[in-house]
Amino acid sequence: MSKNITLAAGCFWCTEAVFKNLKGVKTVVPGYMGGHTQNPTYKEVCTGATGHVEVLLVGFDPRVISFIEILDVFWHTHDPTTLNRQGNDVGTQYRSAIFCHDEEQLRMAEESKSTMDNSGKFESTIVTEIKMAVEFYPAEDYHHDYYALNGHEPYCQAVVRPKVEKFKKQYYNKLNDGI
Repeated sequence: MSKNITLAAGCFWCTEAVFKNLKGVKTVVPGYMGGHTQNPTYKEVCTGATGHVEVLLVGFDPRVISFIEILDVFWHTHDPTTLNRQGNDVGTQYRSAIFCHDEEQLRMAEESKSTMDNSGKFESTIVTEIKMAVEFYPAEDYHHDYYALNGHEPYCQAVVRPKVEKFKKQYYNKLNDGI
């Protein structure tokens, strides 16, 4: 049994490196969603002109990890209060979004957002979009498993590695075996 959720939390290299380490997550596929151009390329999405956001299609086993647990990781591994940016990554392609795959996910995501917004964890209001999933376009092959294959690159060292290390400390009890 597997379910899908599509998440946008900034650069998909970071998101993939986090979610692939979660127990119960079966697949992670970086890609693009939410725009108006068919079959967009990374280069086109980076201009912001296609309207797409960098996303991660997460396939998970709800018997091992719940949808709410996935959302908890989502809220705590990026800044959902910054509009169209995560750190130095700026543009609509880096906006925070949850693309739901059914009405129950939509309801639960909206409730989760409200709970997080009212929790006092964030100093500003959460700006994360919550919508039904639309067509997903997988990213080019070189984006898949990017951090694992390119961890030595400056961006990975400066941005991805600290995020992954923080995630592993905070969610050590939810990591895949062998991590």
